[in-house]
Amino acid sequence: MSFGQRLDAALDDRGSLCVGIDPHSALLTAWGLADDVEGLARFADTCVTAFADTAAVIKPQSAFFERFGSAGIAVLERTVASTRECGALALLDVKRGDIGSTMGAYAEAYLAPGAPLASDAITVSPYLGVGSLQPVFDQVDRHEVGAFVLAATSNPEGPQVQHARTDAGPNVAQAVIDDIGARNTGARPLGSLGVVAGATIEPGIVHFDRLDGPILAPGIGAQGGTADDVRRVFGPAMRSVLPSVSREVLRYGPDLHALRDAVLRLVDEFAFLRA
Repeated sequence: MSFGQRLDAALDDRGSLCVGIDPHSALLTAWGLADDVEGLARFADTCVTAFADTAAVIKPQSAFFERFGSAGIAVLERTVASTRECGALALLDVKRGDIGSTMGAYAEAYLAPGAPLASDAITVSPYLGVGSLQPVFDQVDRHEVGAFVLAATSNPEGPQVQHARTDAGPNVAQAVIDDIGARNTGARPLGSLGVVAGATIEPGIVHFDRLDGPILAPGIGAQGGTADDVRRVFGPAMRSVLPSVSREVLRYGPDLHALRDAVLRLVDEFAFLRA
């Protein structure tokens, strides 16, 4: 099965929710953990135990593991592998974007079967040109994995670049979405290439009618996005939306039951997406 097919099945089975594992120092402290590799490992293991058998997609943020060097990467490898063993899809949030052989090396590191960090999908940045991501697209086709390409992000600095107009007329974010949609042509029920579009963006700034792929929608909860925002921003494309939350769930840790309950509550809140 392609990644798009596996994701569609997971959303039907487990509900439309992507839960981030973001072990930044403030959260480690809030959980009563040391800001070191041991605290990192306990945090990540708790998250996997609490909701990797419940949520459709788990999204570890690589940076928060990388800051501990090779020992942190080892924890990330275990977290990705454990996530997949629990039945969730592992979306590794790395936002890589480069050219040529360097991009090829990133693609192999995260998407090639048997790689220590092999994931179901990754996030990538198109702002060296969407075509620079071709090594990732090749891995997607070859190994039935996925990628989410940054398009219209929820951070306030994004519009300076993403809303700029191209020579052809649409804004840059729309040009990225259209390019990804062309690569998904004919894929059913979902293409394996998705985009990242924040739930807090201005409705109508981009449209998704020709995307034919999933939409990762950060900005829910702590960043102010709501279920009503998802309805307004994504409209007819709602069925393809994967709401992404981190702090909205992680603030309930380290209590396993509270973490799991938070995930289940949000799954219910967004049940309308697959109705």
